Amino acid sequence: MNYLNIKSNSKPSVFGALVWFTILLFSFACKANPYAEQRYVPEAYSPVEVVVKKEEKPRAALPEKPAIYALIETTQGNMLFELYDKDASKTVQNFIDLAQGEKEFTLRNGQPQKRPFYDGLTFHRVIEGFMIQGGCPYGDGSGTPGYRFADEINAASLGLDQTKIGQSQFYTGYLYRYIGGELGIRSQREADERREELESNLEKAKNLSVMEILYRLGYRYNNVVKSKKAIKGALAMANAGPNTNGSQFFINQVDTPHLDGLHTVFGQIVQGSDVVDKIIAAGNGKTTIRKVSIYDKRAK
Repeated sequence: MNYLNIKSNSKPSVFGALVWFTILLFSFACKANPYAEQRYVPEAYSPVEVVVKKEEKPRAALPEKPAIYALIETTQGNMLFELYDKDASKTVQNFIDLAQGEKEFTLRNGQPQKRPFYDGLTFHRVIEGFMIQGGCPYGDGSGTPGYRFADEINAASLGLDQTKIGQSQFYTGYLYRYIGGELGIRSQREADERREELESNLEKAKNLSVMEILYRLGYRYNNVVKSKKAIKGALAMANAGPNTNGSQFFINQVDTPHLDGLHTVFGQIVQGSDVVDKIIAAGNGKTTIRKVSIYDKRAK
């Protein structure tokens, strides 16, 4: 029965009047606070079965845990990582295929190539108390393999759906960016001139979740994978914003909670964490990747 289908010649019921009052009240509340609604919709997502096409035999003992491991050999020493083939399967597959020369890529010359991508590249950007970044074919952070692919992140599994943006020191800048965009503010001068309006809108939006604000800024999440936090030793994709992954990656020297929900974490260092410190001490572009080897130790 449609309780709102009231004939024009009939008297409105008490129930009908209450329904209309509720609708009007809700409409007023939404107009009073345009940030009350939840817009987040999870992305459709299906993981892939990660395939290691080239079987490589390790030269040293691996951890007992069944998993896929990546050995990054550098001029400062070696680092061994467990790869999260279940929680970031598409990202892991991309990394493995580039490392083993199984995936075609295109550089600035426009000629398709297919060889071990990472061998010979440097850690072009290193920051003390933060991370080391590699995987750029040009050594300056501007390079891609000629394609981009989507993030694999479940923001809810990171707790970002329960964290209010107004109570998180790590994401304040994203709240300002969102509100500024909504108000059409394009400069600091304009922000100063409209400070009262800006602060009023910031106050209204502060109870939205971090996940909601990042979603409104273009980040897309799924509710399938179990994402890992960007802790010390995490191996994660470097990007230029939502869904701009390619070949560049970074390895954390410390925990970086301000990166949760922004970068796909697809592995964790299990041996050689001291090498990260050595690479940072050496400086930008001073450490070369000699070889990336992939070892599949999953249960057969």
